[in-house]
Amino acid sequence: MILAILQARVSSSRLPRKVLKPILGVPMLGRQIERVQRAKLIDRLLVATSDDVTDNSIEQWCRESGVECFRGKLDDVLDRFYQAAKPNAPEQVVRLTGDCPLADPGLIDEVIQFHISGDFDYSTNAIEPTYPDGLDVEVFRFVCLEQAWREVKLPSQREHVTPFIHQQPDRFRIGLLKNAIDLSHLRWTVDEALDFELVRRIYEALYPIDVEFKTQDILSFLDKNPELKTLNISYDRNEGFQKSLLKDQQFLENNMGE
Repeated sequence: MILAILQARVSSSRLPRKVLKPILGVPMLGRQIERVQRAKLIDRLLVATSDDVTDNSIEQWCRESGVECFRGKLDDVLDRFYQAAKPNAPEQVVRLTGDCPLADPGLIDEVIQFHISGDFDYSTNAIEPTYPDGLDVEVFRFVCLEQAWREVKLPSQREHVTPFIHQQPDRFRIGLLKNAIDLSHLRWTVDEALDFELVRRIYEALYPIDVEFKTQDILSFLDKNPELKTLNISYDRNEGFQKSLLKDQQFLENNMGE
C-alpha cells in the first residue's frame, strides 16, 4: 500500500494560517488536496497536523471535507509522520507539505514509479532540484521511516522527517529524479505573502478554464506574464531547513561530552 501524508499546520512563522487562506473560495490546503487526489498510484491520503489547539481549524476543515486527518506532535514532525503511518501498515510513504498548492499529480506518480522501479529506499526530485520549488515529492519505505524514528537525535532530522535517510547514502539506496529542463529557478511554494499572490493569480487565470490545469499550462501562463516569474524570486529555497541546521549546531554544542 502506498500512503501519502500531507503535513500542514496554521502556525507557520512567515505566513501564519497560509494553508487556510482562500483561493477561489477554497482553502489553499483544499486546492492542493484536490490536485494530489488525481495521482493514480496513491492508495490513501491523509493530512497530518498537530495536536496544538491552533490546528483545530485544520481538523474541522478535513472533517467537513471528508479528508482523513491525523493529529500528532507540533514540533516533532518525524514522530507525527510515523504515528500517522504506523496504523496503516504501508509499504511506501509519500511525503508532501501543505505549502505546495500547485502540486503536480502526474509528477507524484512519476516519482513513485521511479522509486518502485529502481527498488530504492528513498526517492525524490528535491535534493538536486530541477523542478520548480513547490513540486517537491519524497517517497520512502515505511521501514526506513521506522528506523529514522527509532534512531534520530538531531532537531533538523525530527523537524523535516527525511534527512536521516537521505543523508546516509551508504546505508540507504537513494534515487534522484531529475527533469530534462532545469526549472529550479521558479518558486511555486508558499511561504511568504508574495508567494501566495503568485499562486492566487495562477489559479484565477487557469482554474476557471480547466480545473485540472497542468504544469505546462502554468509555464505557458508565466511566459505570457513574465513579470510574475520574478515576483517572489528574492526568497531562498529551503530556508526553513537552513534554520533547522542552526538548531543542530546549538544541540551539538549543548550535548558535547555527554
